[in-house]
Amino acid sequence: MGIVFGILKSFDAEGLLVYTFLITTFFYLFSHIIVSMYYKTTLGKLYFFPKESHEKRLDLFANEINKREKIIDSAIKITDKTAQDNSPSSEKSS
Repeated sequence: MGIVFGILKSFDAEGLLVYTFLITTFFYLFSHIIVSMYYKTTLGKLYFFPKESHEKRLDLFANEINKREKIIDSAIKITDKTAQDNSPSSEKSS
C-alpha cells in the first residue's frame, strides 16, 4: 500500500521514499490497533466474573460489620454510663 500511494503521490525518489515510509507506518500502526482491540474483546468475553458468589460474600461482610458496629456502640454506651456514674461530680452530689 505504501509503495502504491508513494508512486501515485510523488514523482521524485525522495518523495517516493517519504510517502512510502509514512503510509506504511500509518497502516502498520492502524493494523496493530485493530488487532489489539480484537484481541482485548475476545479475551474479555472469555473471562467469567462470579457475580453471585461475590455479592453473597459482600453481603456477609456487610452484615458482620453491622453486627460489630452494634457491639461497639453498646460497649461505648456502657463505658460512658460507668464513667458518668464514677465521675467525681456524681460522688459529691450523693
